[in-house]
Amino acid sequence: MAAEVSGKQFPICGAGRRVTCVVDGDTFWLDRVKYRIADIDAPEISNPLCAAEKRSAEASTARLAQLLNAGPFRLETRGTDRYGRILAVVSRREYSLGARLVDEGLARKWGNRRGWCN
Repeated sequence: MAAEVSGKQFPICGAGRRVTCVVDGDTFWLDRVKYRIADIDAPEISNPLCAAEKRSAEASTARLAQLLNAGPFRLETRGTDRYGRILAVVSRREYSLGARLVDEGLARKWGNRRGWCN
């Protein structure tokens, strides 16, 4: 299922109730629904294993917020993950926001299990 999203602002999530905000470089909330960008993995912001992962997580989180806030985008859902998040491809015009994060070195393609602390 696909939907167009416009007119929303995505701040970085704080400690309070999450309605529409960015959790980290691959997860965000939209109208109280939690989404995970399909086919990418970003560093963990909540429990980084080292200072390098923390810096990378902060950068990818900020960049995802910037990309989501840049204007209308398309959200194409692909089921749910084991944590109950809705998996989605997020795109604007002809490019995937997940692919953009990978291209910029802020995330990697799903399945690459090496750590972020190299």
